[in-house]
Amino acid sequence: MKVTIYTDGAARGNPDGPGGYGTVIHFVDSKGELHVREFSAGYKKTTNNRMELMAAIVGLEALTKPCDVELISDSKYLVDAFNQKWIDGWIKKGWKRGKNEPVKNVDLWQRLLKAKEPHNVTFTWVKGHAGHDMNERCDELATTAADGDNLLTDSGIQ
Repeated sequence: MKVTIYTDGAARGNPDGPGGYGTVIHFVDSKGELHVREFSAGYKKTTNNRMELMAAIVGLEALTKPCDVELISDSKYLVDAFNQKWIDGWIKKGWKRGKNEPVKNVDLWQRLLKAKEPHNVTFTWVKGHAGHDMNERCDELATTAADGDNLLTDSGIQ
């Protein structure tokens, strides 16, 4: 089955401030009917990059069987890592980069790698959403989640 996952993350520029993610999944079932699933949540004490990773993770973890997935994001942090094979380099170096500088967000990178394992995933970067209505929707979901009064906390997001 072919699935398209659109993602976006939002944070307020302060690692101790609120953030959120928005994820929209599109797929066509065997009867030819389009299905749309949306996910979002807010977090305290987070950064934009962590929210970008969470948006992708949540989308992939929601898939119950192996699929061909196109993940569309405006996050170069997320897409470049897969398109430029940084991940393999990080793993071989024990999650270090450059002059042994530690890679940030290793917990989420590892969770993302596990989530994508059963699927054939391509990561596509769209600059500033590039007119993708669904990425605009993800931005809306992420911003609303980040600004919500009842922000969630999660032991995996610190």
